[in-house]
Amino acid sequence: MNITAESTRVFTNYFKDKGNWGGTPMIGGNVGGSKEERGNLTQLKKAKLITTFRSDGFEWVDFTDTGIAYGKELGLG
Repeated sequence: MNITAESTRVFTNYFKDKGNWGGTPMIGGNVGGSKEERGNLTQLKKAKLITTFRSDGFEWVDFTDTGIAYGKELGLG
């Protein structure tokens, strides 16, 4: 995968947290949410690992099939 180490860390944190949110973790919920992280989320979107959506005034991460496969490749389940 052609993403930075920091983007991999951000991906890993959200992937590990997805079980707490029915598979779609909230940005800034248990992990993340900083302004600095926005670029990493954009990189993850461009790599087609995640999409994001707004609901109930919050933004959420949804993992694509490619993202789920990448999580498994990283040994995250």
